Amino acid sequence: MKIAIATETNSENSAISPNAGRSPYYLIFDENKKLIESLDNPFRHGGGGAGFGVAKMLADNSVDIVIAGKFGDNMIGALESRGIKFYEKNGEAKKELQNIK
Repeated sequence: MKIAIATETNSENSAISPNAGRSPYYLIFDENKKLIESLDNPFRHGGGGAGFGVAKMLADNSVDIVIAGKFGDNMIGALESRGIKFYEKNGEAKKELQNIK
């Protein structure tokens, strides 16, 4: 199982990003909740379609669960179509990660 958290910085202690599609970073954790990768979000700037692009990027990285402050309708649809669970959370990434089972 892999968990991706949308964050403002590439640190585990970062605040969770309020906008999933435009989040600056995604931290990827393994099933033991150990940080295994930090991804720059190439879709954080530019026109529409960020949610679709991020959902594909996360699916390509075999992510099972995504955490962000808020998800747009298009990103929700893209995640659901790929079987990826998502949770809207606020606070510090590492702390919220501990609440995921």
